[in-house]
Amino acid sequence: MAGQDITRKDTKQITIGDRVIGGHAPILIQSMTNTKTEDVKATVAQINRLAAQGCDIIRCAVPTMEAAQAFGEIKKAISIPLVADIHFDYRLALAAIEHGADKIRINPGNIGSRDRIQAVVDAAKERGIPIRVGVNSGSLERELVEKYHGVTAEGLVESALDKVHIMEGMGYGNLVISIKSSDVMMCVKAHELIAGRTEYPLHVGITESGTVTSGNIKSAMGLALILSQGIGDTIRVSLTGDPVEEVKSAKIILRTLGLRTGGIEVVSCPTCGRTQIDLIGLAKQVEDMVSDIPLDLKVAVMGCVVNGPGEAKEADLGIAGGVGEGLLFKHGEVYKKVKEEELLTALRYELLHWEE
Repeated sequence: MAGQDITRKDTKQITIGDRVIGGHAPILIQSMTNTKTEDVKATVAQINRLAAQGCDIIRCAVPTMEAAQAFGEIKKAISIPLVADIHFDYRLALAAIEHGADKIRINPGNIGSRDRIQAVVDAAKERGIPIRVGVNSGSLERELVEKYHGVTAEGLVESALDKVHIMEGMGYGNLVISIKSSDVMMCVKAHELIAGRTEYPLHVGITESGTVTSGNIKSAMGLALILSQGIGDTIRVSLTGDPVEEVKSAKIILRTLGLRTGGIEVVSCPTCGRTQIDLIGLAKQVEDMVSDIPLDLKVAVMGCVVNGPGEAKEADLGIAGGVGEGLLFKHGEVYKKVKEEELLTALRYELLHWEE
């Protein structure tokens, strides 16, 4: 799907802090902190680390009043929009809004009475902040499970639209919708169904997808199937691990689909019997090294000086390892030979002094 033009579905434009989603705006990457939100110092440090990697919007859990009140201090020290994740207690949503949340994530079904939902809506309307209506397959209402004889894509869509209609009935349309499932194909079908029934922007992700390995595979498959149809305005790759890995993976998914440009793409060959260097370690070092270099390039890391440059002709720049020495090459052409231990340094120098 890379290299093809994906026609984005037209959705309502929503402002989150200083960012815009929907209305054909670029797809933004979201993640969620795993620090205790009450620990302002740790939370700010993690958010700034995520922002440096390319996170556009950050969500924090708000399980306590202290966490909600911490939003004021957190906001002062970060540069990306801050979203409050609320469950059950509407007072936490009100407090988070009061202390500067740029968006609120709630499930109206677990907030309680209509009066409590209305209080949250009124506060959000007063501050001009959007509400994300979230529905998860793990918490689908019992009546919908019975109606559809189990948890289904149709049930998820009906649940989400029911919540949207509640908010609309309260005169509120500054909404973002998310419908998530750990079942990849159910999640894909649900997004296909809801995309034709609403103009609100959609936050897309495969929930509870798993560890860095399994979660990346499931997320890449699900997000590719959804995004390639032009569906989705923000994304999260949900992983059991360091949130930085979520952002790195999201960037790769968007770039692979041609939905985002910028940043260095690292490609590397599979190891084989000809490999005479620590290619696995070298490739990881290169990935880490280029994360702070603002170039739109493809860099190849190859394990064989015999075939490496030729196999990576489409790369802008690359290195290929050998016994005690390696090659630097541009567009498949060798232009410098360096000692093996100097490959990484030489590559970084070329990137920092890059000219076509």
